[in-house]
Amino acid sequence: MFIGFDYGTANCSVAIMKEGVPTLLPLEKGSSLLPSMLCAPTRDTVSEWLFRHHQVPTPEAENQAILRRALAFNREEDIEVTPASVQFGLASLAQYMAEPEDTWFVKSPKSFLGANGLKPQQVAFFEDLVCAMMLHIRQQAESQLNDSISQAVIGRPVNFQGLGGEEANRQAQGILARAASRAGFKEVEFQFEPVAAGLEFEATLKEETRVLIVDIGGGTTDCSMLLMGPQWHDKAERQESLLGHSGCRVGGNDLDIMLTFKELMPLLGSGGMTQKGIALPALPWWNAVAINDVPAQSDFYATASRKQLQDLIRDAQEPEKVQRLLKVWQQRLGYRLVRAAEESKIALSEQALAKAELDFIESALATEISTAQLKAAIAQPLERIQEQVKLALDESGTRPDVIYLTGGSARSPVLRQALTQLLPDIRLTSGDDFGSVTAGLARWAQVMFR
Repeated sequence: MFIGFDYGTANCSVAIMKEGVPTLLPLEKGSSLLPSMLCAPTRDTVSEWLFRHHQVPTPEAENQAILRRALAFNREEDIEVTPASVQFGLASLAQYMAEPEDTWFVKSPKSFLGANGLKPQQVAFFEDLVCAMMLHIRQQAESQLNDSISQAVIGRPVNFQGLGGEEANRQAQGILARAASRAGFKEVEFQFEPVAAGLEFEATLKEETRVLIVDIGGGTTDCSMLLMGPQWHDKAERQESLLGHSGCRVGGNDLDIMLTFKELMPLLGSGGMTQKGIALPALPWWNAVAINDVPAQSDFYATASRKQLQDLIRDAQEPEKVQRLLKVWQQRLGYRLVRAAEESKIALSEQALAKAELDFIESALATEISTAQLKAAIAQPLERIQEQVKLALDESGTRPDVIYLTGGSARSPVLRQALTQLLPDIRLTSGDDFGSVTAGLARWAQVMFR
């Protein structure tokens, strides 16, 4: 059996074709979306969990070295790895929020797959992470279908990483392909995520149309200019219909991080002054919330940071605020801060004012955020998104008849307004912001595996 598989930065989902229509399968209770989160007692738990409880092969030397290290480390720490040791989706988020200091929590591993300079053991470990998530999702889907799944079309961004070019793309897609194979998929094909979203929109078209698809996902923004219409249905070769592509590593996570930094971190002392009237350095506050930047997170949570934060508390005009940043360091609360900003961003899609509650840092700590403040906070990543639209237009050498906007951030009136300003005379439409890519991947799977 085949599926369309959106292994996303923020969420994962799968779909099958049922009577000619894509149907998303439930992966979480009451939802077809599985948040791209994973938690375990230690990072080494994941590798041992795959080996002990799912007999997932570790064919490469780097994987075998990681497995040996995992077995030794967990044994030394007296950690018993059970089938329930690794949690996924909202269950993992709940575990992290309940025990942030005692949980190894991973959010959006897809963001790092194309990173420059990864060592072989790091690539192998990311492969284990992705394999664990894909295995869980395949098993969840099979339990819904009462059937085995052996074929999948997996979505991928145009560019996984802003730097690194095709080498970064090869590295990331290689990790996904090997992880999928180890997770039990016998045949795997890949399709660009914006193209997949366009395939679902194409099913509604009655004539050939130039469509600019703008897919603003959790970790990337991808744009594709495509010729779409009934004459292209069911064609396995569509190179002539692809008029232009662009993509960058800016997405919903970046919007959340910027909103956190601009609107929430001042409550923790960001932008403050020392008692001598000197501005406090911004870097510790930025590193605390830069959850898609491994070096930044490593710097912030390093043991040496405690002394730096204590010095900042001593010198600050408002030490009680900086004390809150020390609590973030002590309890590893960076993800929770960004989650609070994300919830506010989502609320601002429906209302002009949202309240961000930070009582996990301090009782009654909160702030209100307006749509205007959101727009100002995300101005820089918003400009990068507009640049990608311009690049796709320039590469295609034409203008669209319609813009199809999709992705988790597509509902934001700020983003919609930015696209309308860029192309004021072009109709803007959208479909299922969270399911269009998955549905299109299922349609493409039907073409590839029929």
